[in-house]
Amino acid sequence: MKISTAALVSGAVVAALATGTGHATSAAPPTASGPGHPCAQPGPYPLPHGGEPVRLDPADFTTRIDHPYWPMRPGTTWRYVERGGGEVATVRVTVTRRTKVIESVRARVVHDVVRVDGEVVEDTRDWYAQDSGGSLWYLGELSRSYEDGRFVGTEGSWMHGRDGAQAGVILPAHLSAGCRYREEHLAGEAEDRARILSTRETLRTPTGLHHDVVQTANTTPLEPDVLENKFYAPGIGPVLELDLSPERGSAVLTRVTHRAP
Repeated sequence: MKISTAALVSGAVVAALATGTGHATSAAPPTASGPGHPCAQPGPYPLPHGGEPVRLDPADFTTRIDHPYWPMRPGTTWRYVERGGGEVATVRVTVTRRTKVIESVRARVVHDVVRVDGEVVEDTRDWYAQDSGGSLWYLGELSRSYEDGRFVGTEGSWMHGRDGAQAGVILPAHLSAGCRYREEHLAGEAEDRARILSTRETLRTPTGLHHDVVQTANTTPLEPDVLENKFYAPGIGPVLELDLSPERGSAVLTRVTHRAP
């Protein structure tokens, strides 16, 4: 059954999605992040942009991730149903107890498995760490793709500090509509960007009715026609992703479980 966006997202959001503008103001979105600026962060690092390098001090980071909009307690699993391109996939995302040291920064390993018709098509280890101000950083991923059960490559993989790759922010500690930042950067390979559209959305998913949801617009200069909107619910994490590109698609959270790792 095709997911009805209107059934999942508040009417105001649906109207905004039609134009790709969300609830950001008509003024140019702020990108600076100095003291007193609405995009300034409480931690030691400003929001990163483009391909600018960042020097991360391992003393500033922890693997105990408690961001209000995506807490990553080891043993937590999110399950999604993803529709797009004529296929239906199931996605399982699990926070492991494992960590990985990247450029001296210890990161939490999150295991992400995508299946189509029960067969694994992508198996990924993502690496996250939280800075002392509370911003959630993304330090890279190792993604393995499969076709008909055969390993076919690691396209999309990258690691902070390797081959010029730079870490990005998935969720700032201070969330303010209009703020822009990069999520990842490996020139020509991984250049995801995000802009916060709203921090006060309401939407219903199979996991319930969620208030004060953060909505982001996600783009990449590598694919100018691609536009995604992601929705993060407090205390849970990503609950909905909408692909607003010509092909259209969605990923909807169906279940969250917690168990001792």
